[in-house]
Parts: sequence; structure tokens; C-alpha cells
Amino acid sequence: MREIDLHVIERMKEDPLAFGEIYEHYVDRIYNYIYQHTRNIHDAEDLTSSVFFRALTNFGRYRVQGAPFGSWLYRIAHNTVVNWHRDTGRRKTVSVESLPPIESNGDRPDETAEQEEARRLLWVAIVRQNPDRQELLALKFGQGLSNAEIGKTMNRTEGAIKALYHRTLLGLRKELEKMGME
Repeated sequence: MREIDLHVIERMKEDPLAFGEIYEHYVDRIYNYIYQHTRNIHDAEDLTSSVFFRALTNFGRYRVQGAPFGSWLYRIAHNTVVNWHRDTGRRKTVSVESLPPIESNGDRPDETAEQEEARRLLWVAIVRQNPDRQELLALKFGQGLSNAEIGKTMNRTEGAIKALYHRTLLGLRKELEKMGME
């Protein structure tokens, strides 16, 4: 656990306003995590606010157990996103409008189009994975967490995360092969 977290957590026992430091430290990461799962700015903002409200109101339940405070926040964010998907009845789909615009990097237009198509197919393959695999990819590549940190966030051992990562990569490869990408 990072020392700043321990210090702030201790201060929170006496001064709930100290939570602002934790908020400032984690808000962008939690927002990005949620946005990756909702793909909607307004929903991501609302859900991020909800995560920090829940963390603040449930702070008394938090126990220092060796995992970073951030893992606890990511668990709240994960549960919030799962509940949001269930409550809104939304299914993860990919529409052309939801994909980022093509950016030219000076390459030939045909190369740029091929790269963009490869990105689009990879995105489709990712959203076709089960939610655990999507969460793993979001935490690993979107948030840059280590396998150990991901394990704490997903309530799994580091070995289980490595195995899930391996199965996820195989699943992505299989999905990309079905779409004609090799």
C-alpha cells in the first residue's frame, strides 16, 4: 500500500475531508476505467461520482489488508458498472459511431485504412469476450496495473490472473481468426 494512502486513511478517521486527497489521486483512473466499460462520457461521469460517494459513505467498512486502497476503489467501480449494465439492460455492442475517428499519421491512406480496420476488428474481438476478460484487459492495458494488482482488484490470485490473461489472449486470437485476421 502506498504511504500517501495510509497517511490519508489514518487522517480520514479524524477528518472526512481528507478523502479529497484520495479523490484527487484516483478520480482520473476510476473515470477512465468506467469510461472503458460504458463508452459514454455522461454515464462515466455519473458512475464515477457514484463510486466516490459509495467509497466515502462506506469508508468505515474499509480494512487495511495489504492491498492498495485503489484496489478497493476499483472493486467498487467494477460493481457499479456491473449494476449499471444490469439495470439499464444494455448489451455491449460496437457501432461505427462509437469508434474514434481515423487519425492520419502521415502514412499512405491505404496503410492508415488497414491500421484502422485492424484496430476496429481488435475492438470487436475485445467486446465479444466475457466481462472478466474485458475487465482484465481494461485493468492491464487501460490502467497499467500489474498482475498482482489486478488479482487484488478482481479478488483472484496472481496465478489465476496469469491463467485468465493467457486464456484471454487465446480467445482474442481465435475471435480475430474467425473475422479473417491472422
